[in-house]
Amino acid sequence: MIEIILSICLGVGLAASVGFRVFLPLLAVSIAAYFQIIPLNENWQWVGSITALILLSVATVIEILAYYIPWFDNLLDTIALPLAGIAGTAVMMSTLVDLSPMLTWTLAIIAGGGTAATVKGTMGTSRAASSVVTGGIANPIIATVETGTATVMSTASIFAAPLAIFLLIFLFFGLRKLYRKLFSRSS
Repeated sequence: MIEIILSICLGVGLAASVGFRVFLPLLAVSIAAYFQIIPLNENWQWVGSITALILLSVATVIEILAYYIPWFDNLLDTIALPLAGIAGTAVMMSTLVDLSPMLTWTLAIIAGGGTAATVKGTMGTSRAASSVVTGGIANPIIATVETGTATVMSTASIFAAPLAIFLLIFLFFGLRKLYRKLFSRSS
């Protein structure tokens, strides 16, 4: 039972990370699986392969660098929202072990995809507001904070899954406060 709770915490924490960077948490899962730090769902063992590790590394670097291109970052947020939902579902699915397929898919779609899409939607809206308020000057700072947050959340999820849930709660309150602050100024 403890393994199931930990795998749910791991999946939700990683799904939240996907809301900041789509590929970075997937790369973290790939690295952790490759070095046998975390178990993966039987059907997702391929994520720990060297091929997946290389492809996800390249995709992660490209994604991180792309968010530093001033106009392209807002376009990426538009594209990344549905991708975050899919990646959040995938990362949650890959980490859920020893559950029935129906429960696994339900948790993956609702907790994984829902969490990732919510975080990505909030961050995309915040970046758009930042573009309006600062003319895009603050967007590289936001990109750096997002990448850092994705890294911290992914690492915490892998090495201390229950801590990731507390970070997620703290993160939601922080994003809510940021969202209110940005929209109260632009109104």
